[in-house]
Amino acid sequence: MEAPLKVGDIAPDFSLPATTKDPLTLSDYKGKKNIVVAFYGMDFTPG
Repeated sequence: MEAPLKVGDIAPDFSLPATTKDPLTLSDYKGKKNIVVAFYGMDFTPG
């Protein structure tokens, strides 16, 4: 098990599915844009 991140740590690289194209990878944006990742549980699901 990896140690949890602390405030000020660099985020590990990861990929997430996108609605508009191939998966997005955090490292693709390093040094180019500021990124905010927001998780909405059960979003885009019926009900």
